[in-house]
Amino acid sequence: MSDLKTVVREKYGEAARLAASGEKGACCGTQCACGGEDPITSDLYDAVTAATVPEAALLASLGCGNPTALAELREGEVVLDLGSGGGIDVLLSARRVGVTGKVYGLDMTDEMLALARRNAAEAGVGNRSEAEVAEGEAGPVWRGGSVEFLKGEIESIPLPDASVDVIISNCVINLSADKRQVLREAFRVLRPGGRFAVSDVVVRGEVPAEVRRSMELWVGCIAGALEEGQFLALLAEAGFEEASIEPTRIYEAEAARSFVEEAGLDVEEFAAAVEGRFMSAFVRARKPALAPAGVTRAGACCGPDCCS
Repeated sequence: MSDLKTVVREKYGEAARLAASGEKGACCGTQCACGGEDPITSDLYDAVTAATVPEAALLASLGCGNPTALAELREGEVVLDLGSGGGIDVLLSARRVGVTGKVYGLDMTDEMLALARRNAAEAGVGNRSEAEVAEGEAGPVWRGGSVEFLKGEIESIPLPDASVDVIISNCVINLSADKRQVLREAFRVLRPGGRFAVSDVVVRGEVPAEVRRSMELWVGCIAGALEEGQFLALLAEAGFEEASIEPTRIYEAEAARSFVEEAGLDVEEFAAAVEGRFMSAFVRARKPALAPAGVTRAGACCGPDCCS
């Protein structure tokens, strides 16, 4: 596990350094045999959305979706972004929750945290009061909620129990070596009725080991991606309900043709084993709400005034 964390930390630290200097990090894989267009991280944010965040936040984004576009964020809510990177989804969430809300970004990489805090300052958000935001102090005003970036690991979230309304994440959970613990922690910090709304890479059905290893070389973000049914099972085990997985981008084998040929694999065999199996998806679930006083989870009356 420590080796994996070291690799991830180094990769995303380098991505942060590149973004800070105005360059886009390498595509999601360990090598970019995708004709310069990364099939996972490209074109996730429309031009209007991209124009509302600092350029460095967009350059540092190595996600596989846009959770803020699909999550139902409401004014005044507390949001936690697991693996917040350069802060793009934190900043977009801040606009949705308003001046009465709060957004936490959690990341284990010093370079990404430094970049995210710089991006937040440039965007005009931070730990400022509603009055300060309204007055427009400290530069350009972003009419969003309070933003705070925390250093830590998604397997051990440095927040109290039941302190968050919504958890978002963008292609980070698949990088953890202990996904079961990540989901347990997510459940712990959510308030009753809180929502889990993340983008991640998911595998649909069985994939031969050789093919999966080859796909991991092509698009490294799928390394460790959970199979669809396994993801749903782990969510249920953690205590979540109403879990669902909605595909947002399915990776076609044709896009990897040049890489497959260079790797000496049979293109047709590879295509048959891969087509429709690897996808970016939006994963939703909910922490059960507390039952009203005198009522059990199943809805049975248990108070002194119950009818017999």
